[in-house]
Amino acid sequence: MVSRTHGLLNRTYERLLEREIDGAPTHVAVIQDGNRRYADEHGKDAADGHRAGAETTEAVLDWCADCGVEELTLYTFSTENFDRSADEREHLFSLLDEKLHEFADAERVHEQEVRIRAIGETDRLPEYLRETIDYAEERTAAYDTLQLNIALAYGGRTELLGAAREAARAVEAGDLAPGDVDSEEIERRLYSGPARDVDLIIRTGGDERTSNFLPWHANGNEAAVFFCTPYWPAFAKKDFLRAIRTYESREQSWRRTRARRALALVRAVGGAELDEARAIVERLREYLPRGELETVTDETGDREPTTAD
Repeated sequence: MVSRTHGLLNRTYERLLEREIDGAPTHVAVIQDGNRRYADEHGKDAADGHRAGAETTEAVLDWCADCGVEELTLYTFSTENFDRSADEREHLFSLLDEKLHEFADAERVHEQEVRIRAIGETDRLPEYLRETIDYAEERTAAYDTLQLNIALAYGGRTELLGAAREAARAVEAGDLAPGDVDSEEIERRLYSGPARDVDLIIRTGGDERTSNFLPWHANGNEAAVFFCTPYWPAFAKKDFLRAIRTYESREQSWRRTRARRALALVRAVGGAELDEARAIVERLREYLPRGELETVTDETGDREPTTAD
């Protein structure tokens, strides 16, 4: 009875969250933390925790497809993970090999048109896993509805250093002028993989840090961050929806901030710029309270807004 009641409450809460969400972020990145701690708390081996986490990964892929997320990046194996025991590393590589094969052949992956990409220093991975990565990428190369990036042997600082060093070598060789080293040039030399900047980072397991994950694509875009306590195997749909709600709240806050900055500029203009200022006021109406806009409307001599057809 308790379990049934708990399940009903969870489903009800999920429906409530779904009604509160207007849209989804374009690119979600996830730090899947807590597999080993989950296993410890359930009296199991680390291998069991990783396998339970893999089941959550499959569910998240479905949630992203349902919500309209266009890109999902999973922090699956970091460069620091090479410090783990040989037995744990081998189990992880074997599990990744198995799951990538399953994903590449799964009907739902092809029905949802998921493109699989691996990002990171994949040359450091075992040969059999590199071959499976190639297989998964080739099997899904024609799809573009949802891109799934698997971060393997990935480290954000290493990625940025590699891009900077590559640009420096090009300058030294005379192939690139120092003045041409801009953000686009650096981005072109990052790991091939993410097609978009990150809008939302989710980290499970209770730690509140982003752990060197996608610094260029996330920090540069001022991505929203959602930290939650469930370990990755226990991460549920309600947690995913709460993360999206956090992203939407952050976006709404930023829109209001940008709108208020624009209003400050509107107040500062005059004369020949008045018509342009009025146009700006019209574009800001949906983001700010009516009273705040009426003040600026009076200052610019604007008319009452008209309703669009």
